[in-house]
Amino acid sequence: MTASAVEQLRKEGNELFKCGDYEGALTAYTQALGLGATPQDQAILHRNRAACHLKLEDYDKAETEASKAIEKDGGDVKALYRRSQALEKLGRLDQAVLDLQRCVSLEPKNRVFQEALRNIGGQIQEKVRYMSSTDAKVEQMFQILLDPQEKGTEKKQKASQNLVVLAREDAGAEKIFRSNGVELLQRLLDTGEADLMLAALRTLVGICSEHQSRTVATLSVLGTRRVVSILGVENQAVSLAACHLLQVIFDALKEGVKKGFRGKEGAIIVDPARELKILISNLLELLTEVGVSGQGRDNALSLLIKTVPRKSLKDPNNSLTLWVIDQGLKKILEVGGSVQGPPGELAVTANSRMSASVLLNKLFDDLKCDAERENFHRLCENYIRSWFEGQGLAGKLRAIQTVSCLLQGPCEAGNRALELSGVMESVIALCASEQEEEQLVAVEALIHAAGKAKRASFITANGVSLLKDLYKRSEKDSIRIRALVGLCKLGSAGGTDFSMKQFAEGSTLKLAKQCRKWLCNDQIDPGTRRWAVEGLAYLTFDADVKEEFVEDEAALKALFQLSRSEERSVLFAVASALVNCTNSYDYEEPDPKMVELAKYAKQHVPEQHPKDKPAFVRARVKKLLAAGVVSAMTCMVKTESPVLTGSCRELLSRVFLALVDEVEDRGTVVAQGGGKALLPLALEGTDVGQTKAAQALAKLTITSNPEMTFPGERIYEVVRPLVSLLHLNCSGLQNFEALMALTNLAGISERLRQKILKEKAVPMIEGYMFEEHEMIRRAATECMCNLAMSKEVQDLFEAEGNDRLKLLVLYSGEDDELLRRAAAGGLAMLTSMRPSLCSRIPQVTTHWLEILQALLLSPNQELQHRGVVVALNMVEASKEIAGTLMESEVLEILSVLAKGKESPVTRAAAACLGKAVEYGLIKPNQGGE
Repeated sequence: MTASAVEQLRKEGNELFKCGDYEGALTAYTQALGLGATPQDQAILHRNRAACHLKLEDYDKAETEASKAIEKDGGDVKALYRRSQALEKLGRLDQAVLDLQRCVSLEPKNRVFQEALRNIGGQIQEKVRYMSSTDAKVEQMFQILLDPQEKGTEKKQKASQNLVVLAREDAGAEKIFRSNGVELLQRLLDTGEADLMLAALRTLVGICSEHQSRTVATLSVLGTRRVVSILGVENQAVSLAACHLLQVIFDALKEGVKKGFRGKEGAIIVDPARELKILISNLLELLTEVGVSGQGRDNALSLLIKTVPRKSLKDPNNSLTLWVIDQGLKKILEVGGSVQGPPGELAVTANSRMSASVLLNKLFDDLKCDAERENFHRLCENYIRSWFEGQGLAGKLRAIQTVSCLLQGPCEAGNRALELSGVMESVIALCASEQEEEQLVAVEALIHAAGKAKRASFITANGVSLLKDLYKRSEKDSIRIRALVGLCKLGSAGGTDFSMKQFAEGSTLKLAKQCRKWLCNDQIDPGTRRWAVEGLAYLTFDADVKEEFVEDEAALKALFQLSRSEERSVLFAVASALVNCTNSYDYEEPDPKMVELAKYAKQHVPEQHPKDKPAFVRARVKKLLAAGVVSAMTCMVKTESPVLTGSCRELLSRVFLALVDEVEDRGTVVAQGGGKALLPLALEGTDVGQTKAAQALAKLTITSNPEMTFPGERIYEVVRPLVSLLHLNCSGLQNFEALMALTNLAGISERLRQKILKEKAVPMIEGYMFEEHEMIRRAATECMCNLAMSKEVQDLFEAEGNDRLKLLVLYSGEDDELLRRAAAGGLAMLTSMRPSLCSRIPQVTTHWLEILQALLLSPNQELQHRGVVVALNMVEASKEIAGTLMESEVLEILSVLAKGKESPVTRAAAACLGKAVEYGLIKPNQGGE
């Protein structure tokens, strides 16, 4: 029984492999291996698995599987050949050639093996030539760079550029590495010259990129502490280059080797987890070191954000996060609670505290259970208490600043901290301080606390009069602007609900006018003007404020300029204001019956502002487009900053979707770089954000030329986001737009069709061909017909035991003319490319003849033409089918069509009759017709 089950599964796997379902084939072969197959069967199954991995471009696994097959049967020539293919792709040519030589010795007359051996021999010779020619070059470059006489010369600059370029190629990186390169690069770093340090760091990126053993060797030569310390230098370009190098080192340690000289990998035995912890430990130490630049501190926080939390919550292991919380939470809080400016304090930038908030939020979100979250709260509260109690006024300020940092990050922890004895009272008291620095800290804390439901009522009762007093009486703009934001935040508590207004009629408009005035005042520093945007982010819930804001060209221009400034913490507020102006937040029309019930029960019923009706929203979108909103958002998307969080990306995606809603606006969005900006938004961020960006991409792809909208290689990046919209959790509109966009792409080139196939879209598209909604069903059919130009899809239609062909034939007889056109077009193409399908058409349904006749008699010339082409393909495919057609009314219809006015239809009809004459089925008329 076992042997037959193994055989059955192997055959299933083979069929799936032929149909292009490599994942399915892998599963079948794996199941067969689990049934206790014989050694001979095991060898076949392992080599088949190797073939699947080759198709899936997972060359490491392909090599492993082929090696297992060779262990079972040393003379398995197919396994040897597959292993050689995998080794070649992995760059291990010396090992690949040994396998190919063995293949040729086993089958000397096999031309495929001979050709492969010749090709790989040429590659090896090329590599040897390249290596020998670069030997002298590498030595010469280092001589020039380390020569004190060549200081600042053009020669030195060129040598450094050449070294960086050489390191980008794996063979070049290996050459530098083996030429004592890391020690020589260390000497360049030790010079302290910015240009030489940049060259050294960029070369080290090439050496470490995706290569674990070279990375570990580099760290052992340079020292982890030394590499991390470069982050802290004052020169921003050097600090950024060091940040890039450390990111590459993290990736290499986490992922291991994807390419490179595998044979040498085992030379250094390492525990990647230990190396990672040493690196992270050094980064945490750097956070609180005096003398480290603010930019360096920001870069360290950015690295921790990218590398510590899990990439996916499906990964059960969050041990690195727990370790960082235990080892470094206090250090992160120290940065978050630091005050910018005073001597002796840590050097921070305008973005440092926000980056600390983002990191704290990511760490908190990565926790899995209440016990882990409770530990986080305990550590935060102990830290805040340590400053708040017994450290005087300076300690209280630091504690309050830390609470602000938590409220902007993991607000649950911030709320808990606010409830600590005396904290809220101190905030209120310090708002009345005579010292500007103390007031600033207290008012900011009050603003952040105001957004939290638990505290909003307390602040409304205790803080509103205080904030109003500060706004009216303070002589300092920095205080007035923050007090105003606090009032804005409290004033917008009703959100978009027109009936819930916190302040008197017209107050919000006055506040907004003052915010716009401050925003436009470029004499005020960006850090303070950012608060004006924060205020507008809250006030723009009010439609009257939205209308006035989009009319104010100077304010919009100032907003967009500020979004491009170094003040990165403004991004979320800018995005929020734009979401409000475009009404791209989620809004559901209340059910009229529920509204009546609520009124009857005297419950509150939310009301929409009259100026939030679609016509007003469309007008606002037009004004934003005219003001250059797309260019500003494109710059925001490019921001390399932790502040561009998943939530911020989602807001930008929402705005983009609103901007492309009207067909006539899409050209403007594309012209200003919107297509390019949407790609990263569709590939990274929250699930909602990615879906919204993907839908915006779909809308652009439907109505514009995709090759113009996404030039070059970018067009291939659009496929994955579009395929993601086919999943069942997306709406019907999203499914429909994705199908339409994929139809457009599938009609462009074979390479794009292959990309769609690779993203496993075909089974989902087939599913939508059965959809009840006629527009979705039609779009799926059109998409499948365009994909049918690919050999793999034709194979699916030709495979035995499926109803794909039957569905197309039946759809060709449907009432929906557009569906008929799509299905008939697919039939015409498939019967042309695969004549064997012609003989199967009469077998799939008894109604095939009347469907074909209806196509031929259609008043729509397109349908008629497709019908005649199908008839011609069937006639040419076999005499038997031609006979069936000529015995039916089709002969009469074709005769009439052939006599019509010269057109593709008449030519195809005449060709049908000509073929029937050739078969001797009919006789020509006396006139030779």
